[in-house]
Amino acid sequence: MTRLDDLAARFGTPVYVYDLDEVAAAARDLLGALPAETELFYALKANPHPDVVAALRAVPGGRCRAEISSTGELDTALACGFAGADCLYTGPGKTPGELRAAVGRGVRLFSTDSLTDVEHVGAAAREHGTTADVLLRVNSASGSATTSIRMTGTPSQFGFDAEALPAVLPALRRVGGVRLAGMHFFPLSNAQDEASLMAEFEQTIDGAARLARELDLPLRFLDIGGGFAAPYAAPGERPVYPRLRDALAAALDASLPGWRAGDPRIAFESGRHLVGTAGTLVAGVSNVKVSRGRKFVILDAGINVLGGMSGLGRLLPVSVRMDVEPTENASLVGPLCTPGDVLGREIPLPALGPGDLVTVPNAGAYGVTASLLMFLGRPAPAEVAVRGGEIVSVSRLEHHRSHMPVTGPAPARPAVLAGGHP
Repeated sequence: MTRLDDLAARFGTPVYVYDLDEVAAAARDLLGALPAETELFYALKANPHPDVVAALRAVPGGRCRAEISSTGELDTALACGFAGADCLYTGPGKTPGELRAAVGRGVRLFSTDSLTDVEHVGAAAREHGTTADVLLRVNSASGSATTSIRMTGTPSQFGFDAEALPAVLPALRRVGGVRLAGMHFFPLSNAQDEASLMAEFEQTIDGAARLARELDLPLRFLDIGGGFAAPYAAPGERPVYPRLRDALAAALDASLPGWRAGDPRIAFESGRHLVGTAGTLVAGVSNVKVSRGRKFVILDAGINVLGGMSGLGRLLPVSVRMDVEPTENASLVGPLCTPGDVLGREIPLPALGPGDLVTVPNAGAYGVTASLLMFLGRPAPAEVAVRGGEIVSVSRLEHHRSHMPVTGPAPARPAVLAGGHP
């Protein structure tokens, strides 16, 4: 019996297993591939499990910080040892209530996407009698890489369109309670290779320096994003970047010669690269059936457990780890009452039957919390964190409904739209 088989027998399936030694190794390797004067934000959206976050917080050197997009992620970051001052709060839909809570808990650095976003940050800071630093997230007109997931160059809820910045800057400068501190770029995710990743960084660095110069924009802090790759729910190795450190230093020297002394401070961010290869999902086979000549292997885990960003198909299909040669093609499906609950169509599989286990490697990012977890009310998977072969913790997210007091006037009736439907 393997270690994973043992954990599945003890805690049931589906079960996620997170190797905290691999989390720490990924952080050390990535920080070693970046110039020593730079910082790295961990995007908690990739995996907010407390033991995973705490492992990154504990990486020696103090260069790993927290990128958060909700007060829930802020709660986790603070509980795991990060201070509010260690956090970068991002996202296009920050509400006034969230901002008040974040500022009240010590967050002072915000990535902003619009004039009203900056105004909301300023209002929250003024309410607390302080000043917040804002980074202007820039949606560049174009990018370098032609592969990977593009996050810039198209109409988007993310960031200020670069060409619109000159017109909006006077209004931005008038907002009270904030200090324009610099810029934030995130042009792509999961770069195909080191060359395309570096080409994107070079374009971003050059573009940031040009905008700062042409628009007289303060540039005390520059977050140039990520794009560091990792296999997702399929066999593969975490990539390494042996030439990245020297190439980044050369690009920064050319465009921003004061960066080594912290003028500006340079930061990167990563989610899946830091945690993706640390996670394994073990699922059980519930049934196997044939329909019109096609075989379906039905698991106790589907897009409610491994959603690939809520089952949108963006990061799927999965491939399973096999200790024997595959003997057939079959569709790997989950237990939900929807035809969309498919993890892989006609993928190579060994012969499987009820009670067998299926192991999905490299599932440490965008797993439980990126899934349709509450659909059908099925229990969440167990999550086991291990270090040095020993169990650190076993936990499970629980569904529950909290009742709110009924006070105040009755809510207004919804407006009636054309056609008579609210």
